[in-house]
Amino acid sequence: MENFFKRVYSQSSSSNVNVNRSCLITDLDLGSLKADPGERKSISDYDPRIRDEVRKYYIEKGPCQPILKPYPSSEIGGRMRQFASSWFKGSHSTWLEYSVEKDAAYCLCCYLFKNEFVHETTGDFYASKGFRGWNKALERFRLHVGKANSVHQKCYNKMLDLSNRRQSIQVVLDKPSEKSKRFLLWHGDNHPDVGKVILEKAPQNDTLTRPMIQKDANACAKETLKVIIADLNGDYFSILVDESKDISHKEQMALVLRYVDKKGEVVERFIGLVHVSDTSACSLKKEMYSLLSDHSLSPSKIHGQGYDGASNMKGEINGLKTLIMKDSPSAYYIHCFTHQLQLTLVAIAKKHVEVEDFFYHVTNVLNVVGGSFKRRYLLRHHQVKNLKQLLESGEAHIGQGLNQERGLQRLGDTRWGSHFKTLDNFLVIFSSIVHVLGVIEIEGSTSSDRNQAEYLLTKVRTFKFVFMLHLILKLWAMSNELSKILQKKNQDIVNAVEFRNISKKRLQDMRENGWESLLNDVSSFCDSHDILIPKLDEPYFTEKSKRKCLDVCYSHHLRVEIFCAVIDVQLQELNGRFDVVSSDLLLGMGSLNPVNSFSNFDKGRIMTLAKCYPNEFDDGKLRDLSYQLDTFIIHMRGGNSKFSNLQGIRDLAKALVEANLVETYSLIYLLVKLILILPVATATIERAFSSMKHIKNEVRNSIGDQYLNDC
Repeated sequence: MENFFKRVYSQSSSSNVNVNRSCLITDLDLGSLKADPGERKSISDYDPRIRDEVRKYYIEKGPCQPILKPYPSSEIGGRMRQFASSWFKGSHSTWLEYSVEKDAAYCLCCYLFKNEFVHETTGDFYASKGFRGWNKALERFRLHVGKANSVHQKCYNKMLDLSNRRQSIQVVLDKPSEKSKRFLLWHGDNHPDVGKVILEKAPQNDTLTRPMIQKDANACAKETLKVIIADLNGDYFSILVDESKDISHKEQMALVLRYVDKKGEVVERFIGLVHVSDTSACSLKKEMYSLLSDHSLSPSKIHGQGYDGASNMKGEINGLKTLIMKDSPSAYYIHCFTHQLQLTLVAIAKKHVEVEDFFYHVTNVLNVVGGSFKRRYLLRHHQVKNLKQLLESGEAHIGQGLNQERGLQRLGDTRWGSHFKTLDNFLVIFSSIVHVLGVIEIEGSTSSDRNQAEYLLTKVRTFKFVFMLHLILKLWAMSNELSKILQKKNQDIVNAVEFRNISKKRLQDMRENGWESLLNDVSSFCDSHDILIPKLDEPYFTEKSKRKCLDVCYSHHLRVEIFCAVIDVQLQELNGRFDVVSSDLLLGMGSLNPVNSFSNFDKGRIMTLAKCYPNEFDDGKLRDLSYQLDTFIIHMRGGNSKFSNLQGIRDLAKALVEANLVETYSLIYLLVKLILILPVATATIERAFSSMKHIKNEVRNSIGDQYLNDC
């Protein structure tokens, strides 16, 4: 690639701002690299062009784990303490290091990659200074590892990626380089004009780095916004607002407008990304009003607000929703339905001990089975072997989209929708997971790995674990389906509430009638995987104490204490967390639902709904609305095919536009629009932040706010 483009190194990272590049180590001498972590040079002291070679060297050598008898002792907390070689085993074996020179513990992956996360909040003890608090070592190690999104986990994943040569960008680029050169030579010989600007004759001017491209992006963004504002045409809209940090730890606020266009369809359009100095409600309101003003949009037209559940957003006294409602009383606030659904799933995992233990063991299995590329290969190989057997026996069939390879995605703390896919894959490739654990139990490189695999096998191959897997998978399937419905851009609040009620009914039906089918599925699964099925009428003993009986049978424990209890928690959360708007609004919205020839039509409730918008419906317009409703319901039920099979308020709005009845029923159409613009979820905002993180990343971390917004 250097033959075609001139290499440019970023100078904007805070780790490089004051670095004199002439002081960096540019010559790589592998023999001079120290094994002891206390004697190593910082990875940032090496030239960026050779850092990966240094990292690969240390990854191939593995963590420095000398065994001393004894280790040096020091007085801590009134007692003599020292490092213990047993800490090298178990989950710390792949990263924990000990320095004989400094008598301190270090982290290999953080030493290698922590400089790439300079904006993350974390200490330098395990990367450069060393840790010596032996009295609380295991506790501090766990805190250092943290959750799935911690700096250590990011560094560890980078170390795994770099250790896989097949994923190396350089390998991918080098493989076709000779073929590419031969093709370019042939092409240049046949086309002299091309031959003047390729290979060694390339002008080395990558136009993507030139200001001209940024100007084009800015012009394109302006033209796009003009089209959006013209489509809105000064009509009412609702706002979706959220804030998130970019790679430079700058708070960025995203604004999305939700409105009904000229065709009667609900649309959500991204308007802009603005850097905010702080995330207080006043600051967010100021920046949002400024952005609206830039596009000649009046805050008085705001008739709906959609945020997550953060206190600065939904606070009753000084929250953003309260501040906006002071200026626009009809800007009703809706707590993002998808966020509330996610909170219900989090509550189940926290409030029920059995569910919490289940996810703990699932996470450990994922970490062990996916801990190396060799284990992932074993998992894929065993899947292929099983598939061949199923195809030969006729239990599986060949077809487009069938028999796709299954992977095990790590569970995230904030995206519980990914849990469903992971658990579904876990169930499908259960035998392959057990096979890999069995291989590790026998062939593991350390006794800690072998013991951990043995422990997980004893947990996974139990009737109770399989029962929990089937139960949680069924519950998460319902939630996943509801989540996908709620995240549709054109979803309206009436349908959202209806789908939530359907989910509650399904849960209640499962609680009352789903026990036998679940038990049959679990028993059938256990039979096919040679898992012992206990006698359900025998007394139940806790796993912690095999001698202590709880005076309940195993069936009672599974059905009452787990099955019913878990479903009850989810029902309770669905009832308690989904606080929609006032009952008057909700009942009025339902009364305009055209399903089954307006079977829920109630003029009184619709009039009450109109009174919730006093600035749009004064006394005179309320009288006109009453007359329009009388004519409207007769018209709708008159047998017109355009209005006979409508499935929701969205369909009603489009049908009124297509039938040219917007002017005839202007007040009813206004009421329909006000219902439709009430936001359901902030998924569009989250998509904007996902795009932001793709555009402004660790490589392009100096992109300006205006250019980031235009992209």
